[in-house]
Amino acid sequence: ETNMASSMVVPVIDVQNDNFKELWPAMVVAIKSSSFVAVDTELSGLGNRKSLLAESIEDRYKAICHAARSRSILSLGIACYKKLDYKAADTYLVQVYNLTLLCSEEYIIEPQSVQFLVQHGFDFNKQYAHGIPYCKGNNKGGSDDRGVHIRALFTELLRARKPLVLHNGLIDMAFLYQSFYAHLPERLATFTADLSEMFPAGIYDTKYVTEFELRLTASYLEYAYKKCKLDNSRSVTSGGTGLNVHVEFCQYAGDMSSYVDYRVCPAVASPEGQTDICQRFSAFGWCPNGTQCPLSHDTDLIILQDEKGMGDKRKKRKRQRNKKRGGGEAAEGSSVFDGAPENKIPHMEVDPEEAPDDQGGAEPCPESGPLMDSDGNTQRYEGENMNTDSEGNGV
Repeated sequence: ETNMASSMVVPVIDVQNDNFKELWPAMVVAIKSSSFVAVDTELSGLGNRKSLLAESIEDRYKAICHAARSRSILSLGIACYKKLDYKAADTYLVQVYNLTLLCSEEYIIEPQSVQFLVQHGFDFNKQYAHGIPYCKGNNKGGSDDRGVHIRALFTELLRARKPLVLHNGLIDMAFLYQSFYAHLPERLATFTADLSEMFPAGIYDTKYVTEFELRLTASYLEYAYKKCKLDNSRSVTSGGTGLNVHVEFCQYAGDMSSYVDYRVCPAVASPEGQTDICQRFSAFGWCPNGTQCPLSHDTDLIILQDEKGMGDKRKKRKRQRNKKRGGGEAAEGSSVFDGAPENKIPHMEVDPEEAPDDQGGAEPCPESGPLMDSDGNTQRYEGENMNTDSEGNGV
């Protein structure tokens, strides 16, 4: 068990073609018994990036549809969280599966995507040698090994009717729909209506949460995860009465243990060495220079410097309030940029001139910058969200 106050070692079950049938029962039970399920995908590309930045959401949806029909899912991550009522409040048993996939049809793979994935440890030799084969759509592959295939696993996920959690998940949902459910509909309204029926317990996008509920300085997944984990560990250590999340992992034995890849999630620490931060990476989790960038891409350092900047701003606002008589309306604004380092604001994803004060009505503002990020989704456009309840993003 861990209270997330220190480094975690997360057991990830590696699922591929030669053990998929063996692991099938365990995966189905994990999904059915979970309180909610989180998913993520690795993709072979996204096509025309300019189209993904179109002003019209309908035009963006068309671009996503084209990508989902012509590209493929290379791997699928599924994490099943089961709330343990007999444990301390908000304790979850977590089971994580990483499925390596291989589309049996022709598909486009983009050089930039290959480079990004290789830099982040993706093994293409393993994918082509041991990937689980699948055909897209709802009318092929149904005879695979007595119904034990990826589309059948997706059907089990739908049947379980569990809340679904993603990060910047519109593109994930389009690819999952096209690959394992049916041909994507031409209209966005039809797609979102289908999602509402497919996942009646709700679709929760953590990027939306980090931007418009938590109001974090940045919202790419690595930043959001480490920042929330750090805040949680501080709360646990100080004995705070607020919400503290505890997680436990299964202890795998026998043949099952040979499929487990133990991955370390280190605690946030003050880094040594390079301390000049790349502001581009700091804002988006992506930098066009990649590993050749001379500036630091250390997320721990970015978080700690952001916190220092927020602390300095709080002190400044306090001094300003003390100078005012009665405070009045100018005391504290509710901008999403409150506390953000001044040198970072120009790189942030929401235009400060357009950011509304009301969190509930906030809409993400597209930025014209990077489309490749560290969210685990190749070159994904970070400004895209399923950010209205009517589109299945229950937050």
